[in-house]
Amino acid sequence: MPKKVIMTFHEKFKQYDLGEGHPFRGDRFVNAMRFFESQGLLGLPEIVLVKPQPASKEDLLRVHDEGYVNSIFRLAEESKPYDAETPVSPEILEAALLIVGGAVECGRAVFGRKAKRAVSLGGGYHHAGRNYGGGFCIFNDVAVLVEYLRAKYGVERFLILDYDVHYGNGTSDIYYRDPTVLYISLHQDPRTIYPGTGFAWQIGEGKGEGYNVNVPLPPGTSDSTYLYALNEIFVPLAEEFKPEIIIANGGSDPHFADVLGNLRLTVKGFFGLSHVVRETVDKVCSGKLVLMPGSGYNPAVLPLCWYALVAGVVGLDDISVKDPYTPPEEPPHCRKMVKSTINELKRLLKKKWARFR
Repeated sequence: MPKKVIMTFHEKFKQYDLGEGHPFRGDRFVNAMRFFESQGLLGLPEIVLVKPQPASKEDLLRVHDEGYVNSIFRLAEESKPYDAETPVSPEILEAALLIVGGAVECGRAVFGRKAKRAVSLGGGYHHAGRNYGGGFCIFNDVAVLVEYLRAKYGVERFLILDYDVHYGNGTSDIYYRDPTVLYISLHQDPRTIYPGTGFAWQIGEGKGEGYNVNVPLPPGTSDSTYLYALNEIFVPLAEEFKPEIIIANGGSDPHFADVLGNLRLTVKGFFGLSHVVRETVDKVCSGKLVLMPGSGYNPAVLPLCWYALVAGVVGLDDISVKDPYTPPEEPPHCRKMVKSTINELKRLLKKKWARFR
């Protein structure tokens, strides 16, 4: 079994820059890589950097409607925005195709036995659905990876863990009726944040009922309660479902200093999160994992959180990186609310999952 961890990165990722004053700037990728370098991460013998090729239209069309893909290419040519917060240009499109290509390369490496695990740096554009974009996303690289592995390697069971502070409405919509993809999302209470959906009762439909699992968390939720929720929901479902791969997406936006969210994870919390994910993939799917760290809107903490996520996945036992600010305390009501949500979820899902009976 290969011990390598491949990481996809291209200097043109920086072209995914949504403009002056926009929270999504293109320097995030280079800043993260520079920080990884400073911590010695890129010098580890198991890390292999790979420069991806752009995703093909065929890759995109396994997920997205042809009319939608064509409309994005047309908007890029004319440098017109998809919506008020999601600009499109030739440079953004080129970067998007390279980032999606990175996800495909990660899947190829893991199932082609070139790597045990993979990191699709800058990935996780989970607000794009089959025929829509938004929330800074134009193509859903998470779903493109799933459909690439289904088409090329015959993979039949996927688990997507989405730990972004925002609910991945695009990914959820794509797989809402699909029992081959177990989608688990821990995110801030949708009544308080974009995109305003992702409630516990949204558990999938038809054959997909029970395979869409939402854990909405109250603003203020910090490390111990977050990891409690992860261990109560993600770990037992992964053990029962036995996926062939786990795809984990989310960057630094659940951090307490992020400007677009109100959860309270610390750098240590991100490291704990990635440890739980790594231990789970080792137990349930022979270590097959693609990590997609892409989000985050405070440039002072983004590289630290991405590093903590990657370090945990690579297998480091400890990290010396500390938060640049003092973390706030978790409000006392948070744990109680999360316990109540988890009890409700188990009640909703017990028909499908033996672990919750």
